[in-house]
Amino acid sequence: MSEPWTHPLTRAAAMQAASLAAAVPELATPRLRLRAPRLEDFATYAEIVGSDRGLGLGGPMAPAEAWNDFCRMVATWLLRGHGLWSVERRGELLGFVLIGMEPGDPEPELGFLFTAEAEGQGHAQEAAEAARAHAFGALGLPGLVSCIAPENFRSRRLAERLGARPDPGTLDGVLVYRHPVPELSV
Repeated sequence: MSEPWTHPLTRAAAMQAASLAAAVPELATPRLRLRAPRLEDFATYAEIVGSDRGLGLGGPMAPAEAWNDFCRMVATWLLRGHGLWSVERRGELLGFVLIGMEPGDPEPELGFLFTAEAEGQGHAQEAAEAARAHAFGALGLPGLVSCIAPENFRSRRLAERLGARPDPGTLDGVLVYRHPVPELSV
């Protein structure tokens, strides 16, 4: 069976993909750039969700399953006006942050997944803060949650550092952390 992520794009298809990617807002922080995902980013995505790091995301995922998940996350830009960003520092891909809406989510979700090498340096928090500011500001979303597996202590601590607080109980076995909605200035 052929692996679609390994096939090169034709020139016309690459131009079309670049045109669509240009519509994804690029966000910048003091250290990071959040940009539209590219085909070549899939290898890093598959590495993350294909390992034990993907346990809280339904993984570890086989490459074909990871491809379907990656495509779904990227497609939400067209369908919902928000989706997956690739997070890089000085051209190096560190991981991903997203504003997503999966089946069962009580409202749009702020998600984050980073490589092991990028952990412990504040990258996930910095990227998540930028994505959250975009969600509440530019998109005007009324609420935002992070759905986290109970055993994912690092993500739980990150959600708490972001000011999110757990809702009572669980949703399909995951904890739902609710992010604070910024006060509207009049």
